[in-house]
Formats: sequence, structure tokens, C-alpha cells
Amino acid sequence: QVQLVESGGGVVQAGGSLRLSCVASGRTFNDHALAWFRQAPGKEREFVADIAWSGDSWYYAESVKGRFTISRDNAKNTVYLEMNNLKPEDTGIYYCAVDKATYYSGEYLYWGQGTQVTVSS
Repeated sequence: QVQLVESGGGVVQAGGSLRLSCVASGRTFNDHALAWFRQAPGKEREFVADIAWSGDSWYYAESVKGRFTISRDNAKNTVYLEMNNLKPEDTGIYYCAVDKATYYSGEYLYWGQGTQVTVSS
């Protein structure tokens, strides 16, 4: 059974940093792109970042470019999201997901349960 488990969320002041992790179990995803999404209260879930299977190609939402960095460790079946200069509008539940393709496709096979990030002003 495939499971994606996120961790690293918490409460941080504006301007602060957090690092999220997502560990996959049940099978490896070294041949799939991996992604992060987020959902703010009362809003739809939105794309944050995607990283190719090889780790050498990335795609970011405009709202996080220059502040967030996605990375992966295929040996650990893990994807990370380094978040710097956090803003109150970054508040939400952050989810990791497995892309159906090796590079960004916009279609996702599996989702985690999410980790809460709260940025106070």
C-alpha cells in the first residue's frame, strides 16, 4: 500500500523558514516527478512546486519563486520543500503528491495527508 507522509510543518513568524519533508513508502518513485501543493482556509488546493525524477528540473508557482526550493533524495524516497522568507499568505495545509510522469505533467497518482503551516504576521 502506497503512503506519503509529510512532516515539518508548524507555526513561524513572517520572514521565517521551514523545511517540509515527505517520505513515500510502499514502492519507490524514482521514475516519477514529485510535487508540493497547498490549501489555504476557504480556498482551493493550489500547485506550489514540482521536481523531475532526476532532480535536475523544477517548476514553481510564481507566488513562491525565489523563496521556496524543492529537492529530492531518491535513495530515501523523500521530497523536500525548503521555505524561506515566509509570508502570512503562505499559511495552509501542504501536501506532497506523485506525478504520473517523469517530468511535470499536471496529473497526480498519490497524495499525502498534509502538514499544517501557519505564518503569523
